[in-house]
Amino acid sequence: EREGAKLVLDGRDLRVDASPEGFWLGPTLFDHVTPQMQIYRDEIFGPVLAVVRVATLDEAIALVNAHPYANGTALFTESGGAARRFENEVQVGMVGINVPIPVPVAFYSFGGWKQSLFGDLHVHGVEGVKFYTRTKTVTTRWPHQDTPAGGFHMPTLG
Repeated sequence: EREGAKLVLDGRDLRVDASPEGFWLGPTLFDHVTPQMQIYRDEIFGPVLAVVRVATLDEAIALVNAHPYANGTALFTESGGAARRFENEVQVGMVGINVPIPVPVAFYSFGGWKQSLFGDLHVHGVEGVKFYTRTKTVTTRWPHQDTPAGGFHMPTLG
């Protein structure tokens, strides 16, 4: 707010009767956020969302790709072509088209790219299996019984 963003929904005064001593933050929405604002430069998570408005699809793609964090982004559009181009060209881990929070179902990896990723793998899906599994690669050759015991030749599959 101090930098000019419009606070559309303020979640600071949320009270939870079951836990009155706790600190709670309800859904919070900032609109008209610009790349110069701290709320844009820092990586923040829900229940806080920031709406950044751009004039063109090229500007949207460049804006997302220039950010040092790359967890997720969303685009709201009626154009299938624009959506397809956006999802293919943005450099983030999760993309939402016409959904505000691009969190996939549990089988798919949850997480971003660039400075939004901790470690080298995500936790869910195929990458989670890779993380929790130790693979073994075995290379063998079973020569025919009539192959000479020694020699200098290149083994073939024939």
